[in-house]
Amino acid sequence: MAKTSTTTQGLRAAIERSGYYPALVAEAVEAAVGGEPIRSYLVHQETTFDQNEVRRHVTVLVLTGNRFIVSHTDEQAADDTSPTPYATTSTESVKIGRISSVVLSRVVANPEQYQPGTLPREVVLTIGWGAVSRIDLEPAACGDPNCEADHGYTGSSTADDLSLRVSEAGDGPETVRQALAFAQSLSEATADATR
Repeated sequence: MAKTSTTTQGLRAAIERSGYYPALVAEAVEAAVGGEPIRSYLVHQETTFDQNEVRRHVTVLVLTGNRFIVSHTDEQAADDTSPTPYATTSTESVKIGRISSVVLSRVVANPEQYQPGTLPREVVLTIGWGAVSRIDLEPAACGDPNCEADHGYTGSSTADDLSLRVSEAGDGPETVRQALAFAQSLSEATADATR
């Protein structure tokens, strides 16, 4: 990535602010972006609890003129394959035209008092490009509570390549704003790609 771009510098600063292996994460993202100018980005650091361990994870989303780039970095504790803790970084590059859906869910407090421009309490950004689909099945039933017949199954298939939840309480208002801006940029880019 060219060091002269304001957006590129902002991305680098956001990666460093996350405090999550910034040199490793930045190198992976820079290699995936190459020399393309960055239109928008989102850096999301998440902490999860796995039994007795605390694990961190960072997702970096980058939009260029032609591509949507996703980078994930996870840390792992020492295990049978490695005597020391280690991190795994992966990047995926998707052509903008392949993105089939951009879903942005907003959660707002006191909706009866909502004023346009008010920051949502949280947002969930779901992006689909056909790499991963999820099928949710459950036993079908009829309206008769005494019925014991087998009605088969009912369900749905959902494109669910990436889902990212950002909240004001957990991530701060600036990250929520960045998620909204990124979702808008990505939606506009996918609309432009279909013209």
